[in-house]
Amino acid sequence: MRPVQLQTLALRASAALLALGWLVAMMMPVGAEPAGSGPRRIVAIGGSVTEIVYALGEQDRLAGRDTTSVFPPEALALPDVGYIRALSPEGVLSVNPDLILALDGAGPPETIGVLRDSGVPILTIPEGYDADAIVAKIEAAGEALGVQHKAGELARKVSADLSAASAAAVRGKPRRVLFVLSMQGGRVMAAGAHTHADAMIRLAGGINALGQMSGYKQVSDEAVIEAKPEIILVMDRRGDHAISDDDLFAHPAIASTPAGTDRRIVRMDGLYLLGFGPRTAEAVRDLSIALNDRSQAWRQ
Repeated sequence: MRPVQLQTLALRASAALLALGWLVAMMMPVGAEPAGSGPRRIVAIGGSVTEIVYALGEQDRLAGRDTTSVFPPEALALPDVGYIRALSPEGVLSVNPDLILALDGAGPPETIGVLRDSGVPILTIPEGYDADAIVAKIEAAGEALGVQHKAGELARKVSADLSAASAAAVRGKPRRVLFVLSMQGGRVMAAGAHTHADAMIRLAGGINALGQMSGYKQVSDEAVIEAKPEIILVMDRRGDHAISDDDLFAHPAIASTPAGTDRRIVRMDGLYLLGFGPRTAEAVRDLSIALNDRSQAWRQ
């Protein structure tokens, strides 16, 4: 075959490829990203991070998840690489990832250092407990996955839903709520201001009974009694970390409060309540309903 003929065939092939690329681009929704680009074996560390990956429709790229990533239920089929705050390098690297998406606070620091030294890219997803924080999480994940357009759409929807849920929360006589994280050794560890629990209580139209303190702290019996909570809010847990109604209301300080007298308790799934991810607007609605339910106990 003559050189001129070869050149002509090459030009025709090139033109055909360009036309095919143009046709594919025209068939994609405006602003959509092409599938298949970027990392394909991702480890998601943090329940809300995993939820976001699923909400973005990128779950097929997940190779592993941490122990707190329990939603959606399909995520449980992924290999569990360990607990977010007690990770081991061997556990995370065992699934041969090409990207680690880790919620801020994942650790311990020594493990994160070893993972960085391994050469596997690690992207830290910012943590927080308001609408802006959820948007930041979604945008960071979308950037890492190369699906910024989908992330922008999801962020706008989640932000609007959360604003609507908070605005619709019953604002009559707000209930005083005590969030109990644990009761190890008979000591109440509760939530003050600047916590995920405090933010959820306020978004749902309640008052944090210990909002004058900051963070999660063990509090004295006197502080619990003086807080006068009308409702006790706890995570619905199983196993060693579970707090039974009987143990809770047998505590002398809690028994002395209006919540203890009426045995009013609200139990909600921990990730759903405190995750600050795509489902937070639903959680605000459910918590608002629960805080205004006059029955003795409410379970999500």
